[in-house]
Amino acid sequence: MSQHDDRRHDEARRAFLVGALAGAGAALATDAQAQTQSLQNPPQAPAAAPAGAQSNGDERGAFFNPDDAATVAAFAERLMPGAPGKPGANDADVLNYIDLALAGAYADQQDFYRRGLAQLDAYCRTQQGKPFARLSAAQQDEVITALEQGKASGFSWPSPQAFFNTLRTHTMEGMFADPVYGGNKDFAGWRLVGFPGAQPVFTKADMESRAAFGRVAMTSLKARA
Repeated sequence: MSQHDDRRHDEARRAFLVGALAGAGAALATDAQAQTQSLQNPPQAPAAAPAGAQSNGDERGAFFNPDDAATVAAFAERLMPGAPGKPGANDADVLNYIDLALAGAYADQQDFYRRGLAQLDAYCRTQQGKPFARLSAAQQDEVITALEQGKASGFSWPSPQAFFNTLRTHTMEGMFADPVYGGNKDFAGWRLVGFPGAQPVFTKADMESRAAFGRVAMTSLKARA
């Protein structure tokens, strides 16, 4: 695959996830209305990250060990690849979001991740001779496609498709959820789609406008606490 094809592939993948979020525009509007009406009861799942909590792929995180952290970070970046002026999963610190969530509100999915990552590593070593995090971007995309299509061998539970779908969902959450939960660093995901965040007030004109919100600065639920 040429570099030009790589870029087109990355743009298509990024556009798919952004488009999936845009398809949930009604949910975003509902969330904005709810924030306008009351900011006393922020979302309960996943739980907000403890103050100062931060996962680190070079050390043991809240849940992931260094190898698993590297795999999840690489996987998320291929799902939401960054480009100049367009933040990706690493820019938004999606790894930190997933790591903290699995140590907290998503603790019931810890075994799902442990077994899924072990099966992914075994599959990559069998097919490519290396773990996922050490493969080239093109090889990683081949593996992800095999998972998405249910063609990756050696998986029992979770199935390859279930593992792919869960990681994709959690990557989207880490990109676009309120930064108070540990992802969407510096509002990277919101800036990508023009979502204004936890504003105390949305006017009727704001709610009806199709343009990106720019009346005041973006803000997080943390600022409303």
